Amino acid sequence: MNLFTRCPDEIASVTPGFVTMQARSVGAERSGRAVLDSVDLTVVAGEVLALVGPNGAGKSTLLAVLAGELAPSSGSVEIHGCQVRTWSDLRLARRRAVLPQQHTVGFSFTAEQVVRMGRSPWQRTPQAVDDDAAVVRAMADCDVERFADRPFAALSGGERARVSLARVLAQRTSTILLDEPTAALDLGHQETVMAVARARAANADAVVVVLHDLALAAAYADRIAVLHNGRIDAVGTPREVFDARRLTRVYGYPVEVFDHPVTGELLVLPVRTRPARTR
Repeated sequence: MNLFTRCPDEIASVTPGFVTMQARSVGAERSGRAVLDSVDLTVVAGEVLALVGPNGAGKSTLLAVLAGELAPSSGSVEIHGCQVRTWSDLRLARRRAVLPQQHTVGFSFTAEQVVRMGRSPWQRTPQAVDDDAAVVRAMADCDVERFADRPFAALSGGERARVSLARVLAQRTSTILLDEPTAALDLGHQETVMAVARARAANADAVVVVLHDLALAAAYADRIAVLHNGRIDAVGTPREVFDARRLTRVYGYPVEVFDHPVTGELLVLPVRTRPARTR
């Protein structure tokens, strides 16, 4: 039997609470080095799930395993109830979209052409009728309409990041995997990107996002998975997992967690000690 015929071609109806992805006892290696060990994680429609942790904790590797771009060395990953290895690339692309850290394009495409690439999985399907509307909406959400005709290579790093995110949004999949989508962005566009992620979750999509900014994770994520040395140290709501002692231990640097005195918003900050200023 062809391996790729074991899972249905039909796109399952996704409603809040639907488990779109499931990692079970996942281990993973890169360049012969163990990066993940015994990771269990559930991705749920209607939620923003943030992956946080120090450099080298395994966040991007876990995202790659969930996406089906890196085969686990142990354990398994399921997407819509079927193991990821049983999906063809095309069927997988209709169920999840991935934003990598690096935003490169090999040819001289315009920004709009790059966004339109997100619609390629839907060619010759009934969903192709939505191509134009999906591209227009994604570009508006990411604030990139004004340079639609500019070459992608001529854009700044932050502009390329937003165009690449628009490509992912235009793909219109039930699960979106974002690897550090705010890294190259200014403050306002960081908030815009996370607000877009929040809106997609409110629309019953599942969003998994790798973040270094713990304040953004606290503000926008429904659940947070804290990774440490390739393992899940904690999973839960921001208030459940953002404990000062835990974060201080995981990051190896003193961290304080407190409520904003006016808004009540959860704030996570490093404990800074500065030498006295001299006049």
